[in-house]
Amino acid sequence: MGDVQRWARSLVDRVGTGLNGAVGTGAAAGRDLLDGALGVARAALSPGGVRGAVVEAAWLASRAALYPWGVVEEQLRPEGHLRHYRTDQLSPRTRGLVVSAMDAAGTPIVLVHGIGDNRSAFAVLSGALRRRGFGVVHAVNYSVLTALTGDVRRSAALLGEHLERICEQTGSERVHVVGHSLGGLIARYYVQRLHGDARVRTLVTLGTPHGGTLSAYLFPTALTRQLRPGSDLLSELAEPCRPCRTRFVVVWSEMDQVVIPQRNARLEHPSLLVEEHRIRDSGHLSLPVDRRALQAVVTAITRSDDGVSHGIVPAREGFGGSGVT
Repeated sequence: MGDVQRWARSLVDRVGTGLNGAVGTGAAAGRDLLDGALGVARAALSPGGVRGAVVEAAWLASRAALYPWGVVEEQLRPEGHLRHYRTDQLSPRTRGLVVSAMDAAGTPIVLVHGIGDNRSAFAVLSGALRRRGFGVVHAVNYSVLTALTGDVRRSAALLGEHLERICEQTGSERVHVVGHSLGGLIARYYVQRLHGDARVRTLVTLGTPHGGTLSAYLFPTALTRQLRPGSDLLSELAEPCRPCRTRFVVVWSEMDQVVIPQRNARLEHPSLLVEEHRIRDSGHLSLPVDRRALQAVVTAITRSDDGVSHGIVPAREGFGGSGVT
């Protein structure tokens, strides 16, 4: 553990100068950074963490290979496999979803990627959702320059325009949204501040820095300043708001090496209905390919219209306590 602590303290020293004066007190920020680094180390040293680290590295390499493919905009397929409402060509699993949950199967699912990424981040997740019977799964791209010149508020407005077009083309009144990292924050701003809850039925966030992240101090851009704890943007989102009709499902990992401290990926707000899932041993980049995250996404979407208030979600292997705040 001594090597881990020395590595964590070295990380604190490298960014400590930028934290002093930018966050309330440098000491408090340093403690949060140290806690976050040690949290990653503890999770990575567990048996599941070793496996998670291997998956993270493998997925990073795969993402590098898939990135050029993801630059090309995905064409929306409004009809999906529901074009003629036929089930004879579907697998038993897909047929079961279409027959038992037609509305869930037909409601579009929109995937929003993270900073500096593109739709290739959802290469595995989108295919998995389609195999499970969801007819319209569409991954959007926003500008690669967002990391340098982007603004969460502006990106949220553009996302809203994109969702309106999807609803118009598919004939749907509402959609489900899955956002990874920054994508979840953009979607949250649209839902919470731009009346997007009229369009978004369920919002699932994967490793989204709802409380900001100290790693944002490493890059002095307009966008990363919005992602720092206590920023004007995050303070605006924390303010009281009218009751929100969208159901939030938050998935976060104790081994997240980008959201520091990891607890900042949680979401607590008095006006939002939030279901939380904690994963112990998944890296930030590999959350969209984690089977437990996929399970949370599928479960949230298929029961979004059951009319039952789910106060507690039974804990499963790899999940910590789950519930509604």
